[in-house]
Amino acid sequence: MRLQFLGCGDAFGTGGRFNTCFHVAGLDGHANADGGDAGKTDGGGDFLIDCGASSMIALRRFGVEPNAIRTIFITHLHGDHFAGLPFLILDAQLYSRRTGPLTIAGPPGLEARLTQAMEVLFPGSAGARRKFEVEVVELPPGGPRKVNGVAITAFPVEHACGDPPYAYRLATGGRTLAYTGDSQWCDALADCGRGVDLLIAEALFYDKQIKWHLDYASLRAHLADMAPKRLVLTHFGPDMLARLDDWPIDSDDASVGVPPPEFAHDGLIIEL
Repeated sequence: MRLQFLGCGDAFGTGGRFNTCFHVAGLDGHANADGGDAGKTDGGGDFLIDCGASSMIALRRFGVEPNAIRTIFITHLHGDHFAGLPFLILDAQLYSRRTGPLTIAGPPGLEARLTQAMEVLFPGSAGARRKFEVEVVELPPGGPRKVNGVAITAFPVEHACGDPPYAYRLATGGRTLAYTGDSQWCDALADCGRGVDLLIAEALFYDKQIKWHLDYASLRAHLADMAPKRLVLTHFGPDMLARLDDWPIDSDDASVGVPPPEFAHDGLIIEL
């Protein structure tokens, strides 16, 4: 499994970073360049985790073929995590000439909010005829359930966004990946990330606790119990971003049984 951070910033582009968008490749069943089936049936092809407003720019910047993306998993319905979808769908229709189906999976409310976003940004686009199918899958909490060959479990978390927010645990190709999405600390995050090969966790602040978002200190207090094999922090605000050059700040995380954190940046590639 190959994961690339196409965007790892907060909602406001702190540090010049793109909005959240992670690209996972190296799976069986890749799509062709036009989005068609490559002929394999034992995998779901490339997928994205979240698709924030700047994601089409990030896809172009890092040379990712949009039509190879078979599935997009959306954690919650804030613009910096899902508002790139109208641009990706219209690019597929008008520039990339997609023919293969696209599945967009996320929390309840996704289909209605996507339609609203498309009509606000590009009136008339939601009902336009296309040469490819867009399937919207609204995931209930729990799981795991298979979506295009990826086993996904949805964990309800605590983040105000108008519809249920999720953290995700995904399994494919013999590897497990968890992503907190945006959330203040809650027990669901421990269940989501326990024992995974890679945990991607929000760290908007270092130790300032605010409602609806996660700080690294709160996460660190639970990492020994969660025991992820690898930890990458993302979604930095100004406070956290300013501290990275001085790491470690309090102590060596490895000495207390906590995996030393790695820090996401746009373009970072993780091989699992």
